[in-house]
Amino acid sequence: MSRFVMKFGGTSVGDASAFAQVRDIVAEQARNGDRIVAVVSAMSGATDELTRGIVSAADGDKEIYHDVCNSLRERHLNVISESIRDDKARDTLISTLDAHIADYANLCASVRVLGEVTLRVMDQALSRGERMSARILAALLQQDGVQSEAVDATDLIITDQAFGNAAPITEVTSKHITSKLIPLLEAGVIPVVTGFIAATEGGVTTTLGRGGSDYTAAIIGDALDADAVWIFTDVDGVMTADPRIAPAARVIPVISYTEVGELAYFGAKVLHPRTIRPVIEREIPVWVKNTFHPDRSGTRIVRDATNTHGTVKAVTMITGLSMVTIAGRGMIGIPGIAGRTFSAVAREGTSVLMISQASSEQSICFIIPTVSAKAVVHTLQEEMERELSRRDIDRIWADNDIVIISAIGTGMRGTPGISARIFGALGSAGINVIAIAQGSSECSISLVVTSANATRAVQQIHKEVINHGK
Repeated sequence: MSRFVMKFGGTSVGDASAFAQVRDIVAEQARNGDRIVAVVSAMSGATDELTRGIVSAADGDKEIYHDVCNSLRERHLNVISESIRDDKARDTLISTLDAHIADYANLCASVRVLGEVTLRVMDQALSRGERMSARILAALLQQDGVQSEAVDATDLIITDQAFGNAAPITEVTSKHITSKLIPLLEAGVIPVVTGFIAATEGGVTTTLGRGGSDYTAAIIGDALDADAVWIFTDVDGVMTADPRIAPAARVIPVISYTEVGELAYFGAKVLHPRTIRPVIEREIPVWVKNTFHPDRSGTRIVRDATNTHGTVKAVTMITGLSMVTIAGRGMIGIPGIAGRTFSAVAREGTSVLMISQASSEQSICFIIPTVSAKAVVHTLQEEMERELSRRDIDRIWADNDIVIISAIGTGMRGTPGISARIFGALGSAGINVIAIAQGSSECSISLVVTSANATRAVQQIHKEVINHGK
């Protein structure tokens, strides 16, 4: 008897027909005799709407969050009304929905009075979407004759207090998951677990970061030593590029943990960047499949995928970035400049996505999100005030509208000529590369271009390097 964790993203529970499709997938697998844990996200767009409402309340607006409440109530009510036949079950769901909407409205009203929203309050507000999705899916399964129970992950996943992007406390989380879910599974009950949300040891709601439902599924899969974790989304699997950018993009049948980790880090939205961490040690395979075409094979993610020598498997990009540069001829030979630079960046709570330094030591450049660029430059100017005054450093500045393009594939490791193929493809299209970085693992090459060239850069690398000119 196999044990599977099946996660369904926001588009998979976007409306009544999508919920019905998810119900059918889960029910069919359960009827095969497998033990299933379903993990669900909020309805597509719900988390963004909840965020918009409470942020506007902090700015003093009293209309937007009421509109959000009405819109979300209507969307969930439509699903409940269309899907749930039993009057008692329907009334129970509507009462639960109204309670969550009322709690959210009260939070927004309090935030409006205070004029600010803390990350702790934000997590409490954003937890509403997943709680409703789990209860609706559990009710649908029960209606279909499948034993099911909605379970809040706040009772399963225990985290630190880093609200907004909390980290699970592994040992205590595993104990909670096994003690609460295994009895349900052994009784033939399908737990429908809220993705994305968790709680501190004191019971305060936290979240695992945007897209964290994938992470929830992997954490549960690890604790239960599942046979596989299935991530259901609205695409057929992990693809060689974003098909909206490169129409010739195709599904990658098998990919390694390392490769998909690089893809997630460098902008691919198929998986949460931390998803694979919990499953690596147990070597639990992860499948990415399409909710709306479950018969398609999807992508299998394993420890070591078979690679063709020299293969670049995928190309991806991250937008909304800026390149910060520190330059000056007087920097040569001065120890500690790099250390002080990145300490200052860390004080701003900003993540550095890529670093490039000239061997002459006359400049350091690094890539950060544009939203942080102004504050980071100001902090660096303060940190390097003495060096700037004596002209050891000539200037610190940020260039905006920057994009990182990454070519990824473990088959690149130790293969001569890969870089030449990539830069040749860009050169033939007249695309200028601003900066370059390659990880020591040699399974990715990252390069920086302007946003004006980004789409063409992805298309060229996909056509000339991945599809070999086809």
